[in-house]
Amino acid sequence: MPTVLILGGTSTIARAIAGELAARGFDLALGGRDLAELEAVAADLRVRHGVATTVHRMDVLEMEHHATTLKACLTPELRGAVLAFGYLGDQRRAESDAAEARRILDTNLTGSVLALDVVAAHLARGGGGFICALSSVAGERGRQSNYVYGAAKAGLTAYLSGLRGRLAPAGVQVLTVKAGIVDTRMSAGMPGAALAAPPAAVARAVVRAITRGRDVVYVPWFWRWIMLIIRLIPERIFKKLTL
Repeated sequence: MPTVLILGGTSTIARAIAGELAARGFDLALGGRDLAELEAVAADLRVRHGVATTVHRMDVLEMEHHATTLKACLTPELRGAVLAFGYLGDQRRAESDAAEARRILDTNLTGSVLALDVVAAHLARGGGGFICALSSVAGERGRQSNYVYGAAKAGLTAYLSGLRGRLAPAGVQVLTVKAGIVDTRMSAGMPGAALAAPPAAVARAVVRAITRGRDVVYVPWFWRWIMLIIRLIPERIFKKLTL
C-alpha cells in the first residue's frame, strides 16, 4: 500500500488527519520528538484501521539532522507527506526574548522548510505524490497579537507556493492548508474560541482537498471570507486595531 509520512505526528490535528488517511487505506509513517507518544498513536491506528504504521524520531529544530533522520522514511512506497509542525509561542515574550522568537520562526518556517526540501526531492525523483502543509490564516496579515508567528506562517505559505511551481512538472501536488482556529492544545485559551473548529472536521476537509488535487484550502471554509475582509482594511485603520 502507498505510505504517507506525517511530520509532527503527535499533534491533535495530525492524529485526526492520520485517522482519515488510514481509513482510506494508506499506510503511515509518523515523525516527531516523543517516540513513546508516537508509538501510542501508531498502535491505535493499527488496531482501528489495520494499516502498517511506523514511528521515527525527528525534532524539527534539529535542522542539521533532517536528511539523516528522514532517510528511513523515504521508501519507494512513500507517496505523500503531511507537515503538521507548529508552535504558537508567546508573542509578548518573543518581543524581548530572542530564544522564544527564534523557536517560533524555526519551528514554523526554517525547520519545516528544510524538512520539506528533503521530502520534496524524494517525491520528485519518484515521479509523483503529494505534500500537504499546515500553514495558517495568521500569515495573511501581520496582527499585533501574533505577528512573529504570522510572519513564520506567511513565509511558509510563500515557500509552498514556489515549491508547488517547482514540483508541478514532476507530478507532485503541493497543498497549502490555511487553517483558522482549531480546537487543540495549542489554541487553548485563545480569543475567538467560538470559531474553533473540531479537529475531525478539519482533517476531513484536508484529506478531501488532497484527494481533489487542490492547491490551497481554507479550513474551516469561512476563513477565506473573514481574511478577505481583514486584508481589505486600510493600513491606517488596521494598525490601530488590537486583533
